Amino acid sequence: MTRVSTLPRVAVVGYPNVGKSTLFNRLTGTRDAVVAPESGVTRDRKEGRAEWVGRWFTVVDTGGIDLQGEEPLSDQVRGQARLAIAEAAVVVFVVDGKVDIGPQEHEIADLLRRSRVPVVLAVNKIDTRLAEEKLHDFWQLGLGEPTGVSAEHGLGIGDLLDAVVRALPLQEGEQEEDGSAVVDVAIVGRPNVGKSSLVNALLGDERVIVSPIPGTTRDAIDTLIEYRGRHVNLVDTAGLRRKGRRTTTDVEYYSTLRTIKALERSDVALVVVDASEGLVDLDLQVAYEAQRAACATAILFNKWDITTTDLQTATARIYGKVQMRPPWLTVSAVTGRKLGEVLPLALDLYERYSARIPTADLNRWLEEIKGRRDPPQKAGKSLKLFYIVQYDHSPLRFKVQVNARALLTRSYAYFFENRLRDAYGLWGVPLVIDFEGKEERYS
Repeated sequence: MTRVSTLPRVAVVGYPNVGKSTLFNRLTGTRDAVVAPESGVTRDRKEGRAEWVGRWFTVVDTGGIDLQGEEPLSDQVRGQARLAIAEAAVVVFVVDGKVDIGPQEHEIADLLRRSRVPVVLAVNKIDTRLAEEKLHDFWQLGLGEPTGVSAEHGLGIGDLLDAVVRALPLQEGEQEEDGSAVVDVAIVGRPNVGKSSLVNALLGDERVIVSPIPGTTRDAIDTLIEYRGRHVNLVDTAGLRRKGRRTTTDVEYYSTLRTIKALERSDVALVVVDASEGLVDLDLQVAYEAQRAACATAILFNKWDITTTDLQTATARIYGKVQMRPPWLTVSAVTGRKLGEVLPLALDLYERYSARIPTADLNRWLEEIKGRRDPPQKAGKSLKLFYIVQYDHSPLRFKVQVNARALLTRSYAYFFENRLRDAYGLWGVPLVIDFEGKEERYS
């Protein structure tokens, strides 16, 4: 397994609350990074792609570098920022143009000069005349010509991108990555179940910050890797809480929103459960959210090295809540138990999620299923099944032609779905079955 890094990386760094995440969103043309007035919102490295005058590159948002900070996780945030600088082809150093230059800016500038990475100095919040007049003061940082921008309003972004592209190294044959071949795998669960530890264990790298403090991860953090010839995008997400216990703060609201959006854009969801605490109702709700987002889904019972969870009872509860009955693994991010089976399971689910079943095979199966259970009847009329066809995938969608849809009962529809899953190994995979009556077709 290797990290995919065909595009040059541009790290956005700076002191807390200078507008790095706002600039990241502006450069990538997204709203992927959480933005809030308080400092310290961004903690992990978040990545997105950007293009300017035909050059593609990866933009990396980082947590604020406060070299004197003593807040919880400050050391880890600084470590993540340093890793981003070490991996970068270019660094964009963001400073606040509305405040005076202080010793922290000089210390970060000194750190960047010693890194020997090309630096573009972005003086943010240049949306007032007073701030614009102070622009030249930033020459004293010794990082070359300062570029005035307003990430919020888009002012000066073209000039900044010109400077970034000029500093990028030339690469022969560089081209945009083909996103169509990427399998998006979301790692989801309630807070503090070990999602980030699991991601780091799978990568063999401290890619995301791990802490016993619930809510450490606030963004959906994408990491693109190559595994067995496939491009896999692992998405570490913020923990989902009960709706009644979610605060009204911007940070938690947007963190929850990013997690739901991450599920909606993912092909596969790996729902992480803290096995040391047993399966709780919120775990079932997270699995249900994954099913509702139409993700192929599996359950990972993490911390299996310190658990007494009864698997038979736990799986029965999961199957009672989640109709597609996701498969499960017992794993441990600490001991490495069965971590080698996680990505193969995710790719296997994806293959079934994106499968195309020949129409002839489906209709042979339909003939077999007709004799297994008497069809429902109403007013002396019996439901008749004529043919079935798959008309879409990712998720799988089937159309079944019947004589009258009004004759279909809920119990028979579930029977039909379950036998289809049995026949083609579709447990854990979302599917849609449309029963279409003749009267609907020809009306």
